[in-house]
Amino acid sequence: MAFEFKLPDIGEGIHEGEIVKWFVKAGDELKEDDVICEVQNDKAVVEIPSPVDGTVKEVHFEEGTVATVGGYYYYD
Repeated sequence: MAFEFKLPDIGEGIHEGEIVKWFVKAGDELKEDDVICEVQNDKAVVEIPSPVDGTVKEVHFEEGTVATVGGYYYYD
């Protein structure tokens, strides 16, 4: 079953962040807690970990894009 990953709340009421770097691409296998990407907000750069094991199906945001909390990509 596919898991819909949504950009989590990155703290302190911040509702968006710039995708600085992806560490995954479509087809990559992930384990829980592997780092998916780095997101920068006005205060810090934060590493976002995977909440589950799976295979990345598609990445919906390119590096440099501002993503809002709740933005997503899918993996099994």
